[in-house]
Amino acid sequence: MKFSEFKYERPNYEANKKQISIIVENIKTSCTYEEQKKHVDRLNEIRNNIETMSTLCSIRNSINTQDEFYEKEKAYWDECSPLYEEINSDFYKVVVDSKFKQEIQKDFGMQFIKIAQYSLKAFSKDIIKELQEENKLCSEYTKLLASAKIDFEGKERNLSGLGKFMLSKDREMRIKANKAYYTYFKKNEDNFDDIFEKLVKLRDKIAKKLGFENFVELGYIRMMRTDYNSEMVKNFRKQVLEHIVPVASDLYKRQAKRLDVDKLTYVDENFEFISGNATPKGDSQYIIENGKKMYEELSKETKEFFEFMLDNELMDLVTKKGKGAGGYCTYIPDYQSPFIFSNFNQTADDIDVLTHEAGHAFQLYMSTWINMPEINFPTYESCEIHSMSMEFITWPWMNLFFKEDADKYKFTHLSSAIKFIPYGIVVDEFQHNIYENPNMSKDERKKTWRELEKKYLPHKDYEGCEFLENGGWWFKQGHIFKNPFYYIDYTLAQICALQFWKRMRENKEEVWKNYLDICKVGGTKSFLEIVRIGDLKSPFEDGCVESVIGVIKTWLEEVDDTKL
Repeated sequence: MKFSEFKYERPNYEANKKQISIIVENIKTSCTYEEQKKHVDRLNEIRNNIETMSTLCSIRNSINTQDEFYEKEKAYWDECSPLYEEINSDFYKVVVDSKFKQEIQKDFGMQFIKIAQYSLKAFSKDIIKELQEENKLCSEYTKLLASAKIDFEGKERNLSGLGKFMLSKDREMRIKANKAYYTYFKKNEDNFDDIFEKLVKLRDKIAKKLGFENFVELGYIRMMRTDYNSEMVKNFRKQVLEHIVPVASDLYKRQAKRLDVDKLTYVDENFEFISGNATPKGDSQYIIENGKKMYEELSKETKEFFEFMLDNELMDLVTKKGKGAGGYCTYIPDYQSPFIFSNFNQTADDIDVLTHEAGHAFQLYMSTWINMPEINFPTYESCEIHSMSMEFITWPWMNLFFKEDADKYKFTHLSSAIKFIPYGIVVDEFQHNIYENPNMSKDERKKTWRELEKKYLPHKDYEGCEFLENGGWWFKQGHIFKNPFYYIDYTLAQICALQFWKRMRENKEEVWKNYLDICKVGGTKSFLEIVRIGDLKSPFEDGCVESVIGVIKTWLEEVDDTKL
């Protein structure tokens, strides 16, 4: 069935609540595990249907934020989702207290039981009103980004539509496009500040209502970080500062030399070569056709997967008026279908979507055997291993998309991975500072951001842009608003993906087997368990970062980037 034929129908909350309450009571009073399992399966049918409808609404709203029907439905889900959380918490209580916990663990994994325990810690009916308000504020942020209407080069464009101009070979065009882009944030500075101010205060209030000192601990629990803590993350940040920041700084110096500029400013930062960045040598249809060829040749599993995505129209890739910003992959349980959303803008990002988001989607496709909604996806830092590793696993096919620019793309892709990690660390440490000090003023938050940039991103030069010099960059980072503490995940996963890159050069077959293994387990395992299944070294382990950065540095130094 094609995505357009997937039927959306708003569930009846009261009817579902009544039915779920009866089933949960049956689970609780089951005399045998066989009986209990039958009731759990029935409960999951209902919960998966609810999840399906919520996800369909979210996807269709992001495809067209101006669609009045789905805008109203999204508002409904913002209100209703916390009420369903309350129902789920009744189920979690039964799971945690079950006399058949061993059997549950055998069928669904210890990670599911830990998720149930963490979900109970993160929820109380006393915070439903606050959760509803949090959802509304996050939707407000999404709409504020999507509502950008910028007259540029004779056409009205959204923020994504400025992307190709910000990477133009003509420096004056880059300056002009960046000015237009950040002027939108400057004009709406009070709106962004107000939304974030409300979110910080609200999350602090939620944490205190639940008995936590501040939102940091609750943030980690919400992220289901069942086998690591903030101290371990702090140690990882230390490794990055010591081993990756110097390599990234050298890469920016090489970039300035390539571009023949005395100093690299923010308008040059994403522009890698005077000859222009590597770009796909065709339109969206060309990209999809070559994507099909790539996944056909990679493995029988990826061939089957990509054909499924195409046949069922499970990708909405091209940017258009009213479309939400960014890209994502999600899962529609009733149809056992992943869905990929993005905004193609004729840059290399389009190919990264086809590998990164497809990495997520492939994991979901390989783990459709899981009918417990909590563990379709693993936790976020594990999810990102699948996506970021797929970016590197598909390197041998980059010539299909970039032709003569394939080597240029690979150099940029690997160096960008290194440059990205310190940025990810800034986002993470920023969030720790914010939620440990929730009464910071708006200006203090921006000052904190700018100080962290100077620590981990010493190359940053915002010459000519007062808004960024004053610490406003983070306004465009949706995770900071909508998914607190979701960002260190990308850096942890990047280190794992880079280990896959390193090992792919030594033994492709073995690495592909490891990759398939971590996809098949879905969310039944925790982050550190998935790291072990993939035969990877934990990023928290002293020496992990150092063990991979040396090989990468050597590879990058061996490339004569002046000839690309």
